[in-house]
Amino acid sequence: MEKTTPLYETHRTSGGRIVPFAGYLLPVQYETGVIAEHMAVRNACGLFDVSHMGEITCTGPGALAQLNHLLTNDFTGMYDGQARYSVMCYDDGGCVDDLIVYRVRDEHYFIVVNAANRDKDFAWMKEHETEDAVFTDISDAIAQIAVQGPKAKQILSRLLPEESFPVRYYSANFDAAIDGMKCVVSKTGYTGSGGYELYMAAADAPAIWDRLLEAGKNDGLIPCGLGARDTLRLEAGMPLYGHEMDAGISPLETGLGFAVKMQKNDFIGKEALAARPVTRTRVGLKVTGRGIVREHMTVWQGDTQVGITTSGTHAPYLGYPIAMALVDTAASAIGTKLTADVRGRKVDMEVVALPFYSKTKKKS
Repeated sequence: MEKTTPLYETHRTSGGRIVPFAGYLLPVQYETGVIAEHMAVRNACGLFDVSHMGEITCTGPGALAQLNHLLTNDFTGMYDGQARYSVMCYDDGGCVDDLIVYRVRDEHYFIVVNAANRDKDFAWMKEHETEDAVFTDISDAIAQIAVQGPKAKQILSRLLPEESFPVRYYSANFDAAIDGMKCVVSKTGYTGSGGYELYMAAADAPAIWDRLLEAGKNDGLIPCGLGARDTLRLEAGMPLYGHEMDAGISPLETGLGFAVKMQKNDFIGKEALAARPVTRTRVGLKVTGRGIVREHMTVWQGDTQVGITTSGTHAPYLGYPIAMALVDTAASAIGTKLTADVRGRKVDMEVVALPFYSKTKKKS
């Protein structure tokens, strides 16, 4: 049976089309539709309920050493409020999950994991737990709301003083409040359009959601669903667990080498990653033929299969279809002409640089 977030009734009464996702009932879109929601985030601002994501703390004198052993990134030298993206690997180098780690203060870290992997991730962490570093799943007590788009700060400034905003990207203020309701304000997101992610007590989520909508009503802020969240992250070239990475795909194959610090003394999966040759890589594909290329479609270079697509859609902002794929490294150069087998029909594609969209990158 699917769970609901603290905002379920808000979505239902506001016209959200509810679907099952990652064990939760969530809005896939509102009456505005996916394209309008997507464009709101690119040009103004969108509001997302991401309370299905998992939150786990790691506390104790051994917390830093524990995270450095468990995860691929290096968390040494972080300042209070700083965030770092990482992958958590199995012993063979496959991905358990990708996640974000915040340093709250010394001996106290806050970890955000993918909703579908919450139980699996927590079990893996507890399996490797040491006496001086304890993992605690606090997901059910926490709600998360994402405020994404170029007008995000303008809107939030009506509810938060300037000192509540983190200055740097991938950092957070753990001591903010909206109308007396405590919240964490994080300068992060999953859309490519900038903005913030807010964490608060589950009971406060409906009130904060309503205040955000009221604050942004004259700036084009609208609620958005899972559909726009996926098209936005795909345009931004952001990987999604279960698509661009999984237990059979290593972080080095899917372009996450920046978050894998092989110079660390050791971490779970390091030995396997060092011994495992990288023969395929994640690429961006602009569809130049007719048709939409979805996930799990074979990718060809001439008569030779060179890979498989991992995600694909029509990109609302860019105005043409795009896809990501894992392909042989020999077929990964920018400009390489490839085709996808779409129900027995070959559709032309070209390898392009990722991300497809960024705030500083013009349409092509």
